[in-house]
Amino acid sequence: MSKEKTSFVYVTYIRSTPEKVFEAITRPEIARRYWGHENVSDWKPGSTWEHVRANAQRTVNVLGKVVEVVPPTRLVVTWASPAQADDPASYSRVRFDVEAYQEMVRLTVTHDELEAGSGMAKGIQQGWPIVLSSLKSLLETGQGIDVFAKPLAA
Repeated sequence: MSKEKTSFVYVTYIRSTPEKVFEAITRPEIARRYWGHENVSDWKPGSTWEHVRANAQRTVNVLGKVVEVVPPTRLVVTWASPAQADDPASYSRVRFDVEAYQEMVRLTVTHDELEAGSGMAKGIQQGWPIVLSSLKSLLETGQGIDVFAKPLAA
């Protein structure tokens, strides 16, 4: 019996160009500035990619394969924790759709094939909004936000 799957979709509008948004996702030195991680790959279909924590240990937090690359409008990758990388069923998929919209960019991130109720699904729901807010801040103001900040207790 297969496990129930869920998905997460996040749409944001950024005063930028599709080229700059796509670069921010795929260039390690830019991703580090808003995500605290580097996305490392040659960005060719079938290649591996790693989501590497930009610290002294250079810890790989997520890895996967590049599924589709259409610069600057679409990137699709698989996504799994290194501890579960040997289990094909543990992989989810992330699709970045980058569309020019008037004087802005509409960025739609679709993270699907997630196991419903899993730690990964819960982490995604909390993580993507702050990461994408930080991306927006970086591209619009030149400064990302602290994605590792913890919310204050009420």
